[in-house]
Amino acid sequence: MTSILDVDGVTKRFRGVLAVDQVTFGVEAGAIFAVIGPNGAGKTTLFNTIAGVFAPDTGSISFSGRQIDGLPPNEICARGIARTFQIVRPFPALSVEDNVIVGALLHLRDVGAARERARALLRRLDLFGKRNQRAANLTLPDRKRLEVARALATEPRLLLLDEVMAGLRPTEIDRMVTTLRDINRESGVTILLIEHVMRAVMALAERVLVLDHGTAIAQGAPEAIVRDPAVVQSYLGQSSLGIEAV
Repeated sequence: MTSILDVDGVTKRFRGVLAVDQVTFGVEAGAIFAVIGPNGAGKTTLFNTIAGVFAPDTGSISFSGRQIDGLPPNEICARGIARTFQIVRPFPALSVEDNVIVGALLHLRDVGAARERARALLRRLDLFGKRNQRAANLTLPDRKRLEVARALATEPRLLLLDEVMAGLRPTEIDRMVTTLRDINRESGVTILLIEHVMRAVMALAERVLVLDHGTAIAQGAPEAIVRDPAVVQSYLGQSSLGIEAV
């Protein structure tokens, strides 16, 4: 398959702190690819360089064959990359539906068409019945789903998910895994996710990149990653050998 995202030797420093150190990987179009690692490993910094929040100090990032590092987030989103945030950030005073309409208006100039797209996504994410509620009043699981719906409303070809399952109960994780798997299979959107819930990673990801102190220490199929001695020592621990998929 053709690679949709290519990260080549990306490095990012903050006042001498090396957050991401010469990281290289590619994500195939239509795939689900996971980035894992301990807290402080550089995962979200890596996402931020892809999404345009930061420009890398060295290295390059290409999306669909075109270099995007250094572009602002709005232009990167317009080109087809959407993201969620580790700490959910809805527009709290707006309704659930209006939150998603805002995303849909990136490409749809007609409010009626944007509303139709928003409602279709809210049905898919099991939020249609709560479309008139203020986003501030949603539970955490519902806010997580709203983040995904709002990102999908921008019609991305690549969806970046930053710990979208953090804080969810097992049944809610299973529900989110099913939703993401269906979105990937039915719409063909490529998914790049940061995740600590290894059951979800094992169920979703075709390939996994492991970061530790900003450095890529392993990359490969999830079944091999959970048995890699360096990954077990730095992040997963011996209990990882019994991990099962959702």
